[in-house]
Amino acid sequence: MARKRLLVEKRNILNDIIAREFTLQELRLFSIYLGRINARDLSTRVVRLPLSRFYRVMDFYPQRIEYLKTITRSLLTKVVEIPTPTGGYQQFQLFKECRVEKDSYGEWYFEIDAHDKALDLMFDYQNDYFTYELWNVLNLESVNQFRMYEILKAYEKRKGERIISVTELKALLGIGEKEYPEFYDFKKRVLKACQLALSEKTDISFTYEPHVRSGRGGKVQSLRFVITKNQDYKCRLNLEEFLGSNVIAEIRQKAKEESALDVSQLSFITELSDKAKTAILNSTNSDIPNIRIAYDMAKKQGNVDNLTGWLIYITREIQAGKIEPLTDVKRQPPVNRFVNFEQRDIDFAELERLELEELKKAMIE
Repeated sequence: MARKRLLVEKRNILNDIIAREFTLQELRLFSIYLGRINARDLSTRVVRLPLSRFYRVMDFYPQRIEYLKTITRSLLTKVVEIPTPTGGYQQFQLFKECRVEKDSYGEWYFEIDAHDKALDLMFDYQNDYFTYELWNVLNLESVNQFRMYEILKAYEKRKGERIISVTELKALLGIGEKEYPEFYDFKKRVLKACQLALSEKTDISFTYEPHVRSGRGGKVQSLRFVITKNQDYKCRLNLEEFLGSNVIAEIRQKAKEESALDVSQLSFITELSDKAKTAILNSTNSDIPNIRIAYDMAKKQGNVDNLTGWLIYITREIQAGKIEPLTDVKRQPPVNRFVNFEQRDIDFAELERLELEELKKAMIE
């Protein structure tokens, strides 16, 4: 039996404005959404998945309904920004409704519908778009890799190359302005990692070189990418195989074995070093959605003396179902760190020290 192909069609303008707040799981879901709709038929705007498959796409396992509400609420906050001819802009949400419900057979499903304002970006267009088969992004392991694939894929059949400023590239990848101020670090942690991932797991490969520098031997201002067809890659993982396998667990295990934790996944945490972010990822099994929830709780709560230890502890508590996300937190004196759950005596400095020691041992071994 032939494998069912799922073709993703994406408008170029939409590819250039993806918000940096997307997680890898949300980017994956958005591509699945674009692959499931018919861009020439508006009646297909509502996409439904069995709830068990939604869990796999979002990389988490069945938990209490309140946690599921947090995940779907996050999807409804994704905003795109469209520049206007006058130099202004327009902002609106990508999706207007998520539904978790039982069908007539008593089976739970997840359903999502595009926002009316976003329909022009997804339906009834005839040009200025690109396509790719969904399998190309299912095995990518970070937001950087996923976005780099789309950023370059859009130019594969145009000129086979793309010239882009480092500043714009970082923005499209969702990397903060203050991250990787030195080009060497950006090259090592982002460009090389993406280059290897795309050559191994997608239908394209790329090379790059500095295009513009600020003065002789100065800072790299822009890059020239050359995009080529990856003839050697044979795997064609389709959506059904992805949803029915342990691909995510295998990816995590491989990453752990290679000590290749991608700290750029925690770019939204601006207060911590890469070493601290690595400890958090290592200690929470790279559970980005729950780490983000814990971080949001920390920002609302305030008075967190040791952010690294706090995020590790709270993420684990959320994973264990012992803590629910804070919904309306009022600032309290430093002694009252946890507002809506019982007080705990925790030495966060010691917790962080132990976590970093464990990480160091693992890397040495």
